[in-house]
Amino acid sequence: MNLKPVFAIIFLLGLVAGGWGFLEHDSWITIELQHSLGSTSNSFSFRGNVTIPSLNSGLANVAQPPLTDQELEQLKTLARQNEFYRLKATVLYSNGAKSNFITSNKACRLLQAQLRDVLWISLDPSGFVTGITASQDTPTGTIECKQEDINQLDETQFSTDVLIRHAELAPVPDTASFIQKVEREREARERGEVRDNRGFFAKYWMYIVPVVLLVFISGATNQEGAK
Repeated sequence: MNLKPVFAIIFLLGLVAGGWGFLEHDSWITIELQHSLGSTSNSFSFRGNVTIPSLNSGLANVAQPPLTDQELEQLKTLARQNEFYRLKATVLYSNGAKSNFITSNKACRLLQAQLRDVLWISLDPSGFVTGITASQDTPTGTIECKQEDINQLDETQFSTDVLIRHAELAPVPDTASFIQKVEREREARERGEVRDNRGFFAKYWMYIVPVVLLVFISGATNQEGAK
């Protein structure tokens, strides 16, 4: 069997699979942020935009307008009721594709953090977003908001840091080296250059074992006949 065509096919498949990836990790994406400020409503309103010019660099531009008085009051109401603040992120890729992600946190934690949060963006090896979560840097163990937490809210605008997490590639089998090794061994066998250094029994066990079994069976049969 000639393995050279097989190696060529594997190499071409690797090139095609690499072409299916999202521009080798480096491209731009924009993320539209919307939040829900009602405890029972599924409606979302605009919060801001995040632009990442290069996924490799991880630098992001965040634009978020100040909250209106009505939005601030709705956020405080969520905190008083110990409800969740929900954030929806719509990712737009350079090829026009879109994907949506929803994350939630206690509204109380957002007030305690003075509207400062961190947006974590997870990417797969091809550069596509696999998850978006928001977190706040607040003291642990806080369960419910106190009235002083609500009264101490001085900010009216979100301050968001964006962090990108790239997926690590798992080890890939070295298929090319294995095929080359098999090809060299085949060529060496054809030229008679491969020596068999195995022991006598390792070489000829398939002939020795049947003879031993035959002798053993014959001996047992003769003993039974003598009786």
